[in-house]
Amino acid sequence: MPTAIPLRCDFDAPTLRRLARRCRDNRQIRRLLALAAVYEGMNRTDAARIGGMDRQTLRDWVHRFNEDGPDGLTNRSGAGRPRLLSDEQMLELAQIVETGPERKINGVVRWRRIDLVRMISERFGVMCSQSVVSDYLAELGFSHISGRPQHPAQNPQVIEAFKKNFANTLAAHIADLPEGTPVEVWFQDEARIGQKNGRVRIWAKKGTRPRLPADQRYQNTYLFGAICPKRGTGAALVLPSANTEAMQLHLDEISKYVARKAHAVVLMDRAGWHTTSKLNVPKNITIILLPSKSPELNPVENIWQYLRANWLSNCVFKDYTAIVDAACDAWNNLIHHPEVITSIGMRNWAHVGQ
Repeated sequence: MPTAIPLRCDFDAPTLRRLARRCRDNRQIRRLLALAAVYEGMNRTDAARIGGMDRQTLRDWVHRFNEDGPDGLTNRSGAGRPRLLSDEQMLELAQIVETGPERKINGVVRWRRIDLVRMISERFGVMCSQSVVSDYLAELGFSHISGRPQHPAQNPQVIEAFKKNFANTLAAHIADLPEGTPVEVWFQDEARIGQKNGRVRIWAKKGTRPRLPADQRYQNTYLFGAICPKRGTGAALVLPSANTEAMQLHLDEISKYVARKAHAVVLMDRAGWHTTSKLNVPKNITIILLPSKSPELNPVENIWQYLRANWLSNCVFKDYTAIVDAACDAWNNLIHHPEVITSIGMRNWAHVGQ
């Protein structure tokens, strides 16, 4: 068996473990941890297993580490074939991809790699494969993702103006409060939870497509939810309908969770049961309505996504009681993780100066 190559003396196990904690390259992390184990005196065969490699591969990485230090533990890409597009053409390609195709001109509503192959050929006179297009898109920072829905009548300028002027809007709404009153920013929304349920991605072996239950029945209920991102808390009710009576019950519930001697400003959309004069708003609550057709301003929309992805999707609910139980369990699971509420719900524009 060949003699073990000694490691360089200007590093030690604690140093490599600190570097591993700060590193973002998973492969480099495994190599750092394997070498840290060697510094601590572990058998090199066992140390190699920590890094997911054999002893000979570990020996190769020891050589690289001794020559270049921790930087030598990264994968080195070869020179490869030169790129077919110039830097200027790559910038133009990025603009084309980001702008998107026009159906009447390009014949499609989204860019596929085969469409980009044709476009690159027509515009730049360069023939390339779909795999090369994938490399170009990755180099430009693009990934294949689902787009977010947007109301066709939405006005982006209105949204930006609302965020920019929110501090003034807030000051106007709470001008009558006694000086020094603590103010909490809350967000409120409703979600329909029902038997006709959604499905989310799961881990599965390559080449397989697991079947997930899909109920076709229509029983449902409504989860009224509100969060205070700064405090990492919330208040919710599961109710059979979304109407003024239900909204009144939810406002009363929110008022119980507002901190003592504090005042809550609750941001919500312009649903009819939010704007009706029939609501008796509790004294410790002020409602601020969000601009129309602007759900992205309300982080509770993201809360619903989180609840569905983790506790509500891929399920079949036997009856109405099962739906209510599932909605309650999902919300209670969320409340047990205040850091998640804060992470999802904090919006800089809404918490300026808080």
